[in-house]
Amino acid sequence: MRVVRASLTATPPGPAQESTLALVSDLIWARTAPARGLEHLRANASDEGMDVYLFLRAASEDAALDQARAILADAQAPLISHGYHATTTHH
Repeated sequence: MRVVRASLTATPPGPAQESTLALVSDLIWARTAPARGLEHLRANASDEGMDVYLFLRAASEDAALDQARAILADAQAPLISHGYHATTTHH
């Protein structure tokens, strides 16, 4: 299991509310195909929006980053419609 942190910036910037954390989690799950290897995710408020921790089945750290980027790309349209966009992914 690998963990990747994705930072999502809000428009306008500011910490996400608890209900928004749950909404974004649901949006990501709804748009993620099983083949992407997502096992679990956790969203926490940050100064600019939120950090989403993606727990992935992946063969390597590089593969986990690729999978995380693909997951966020799949969820991009609904995330943007709710005022969020992914800015960075980290191991």
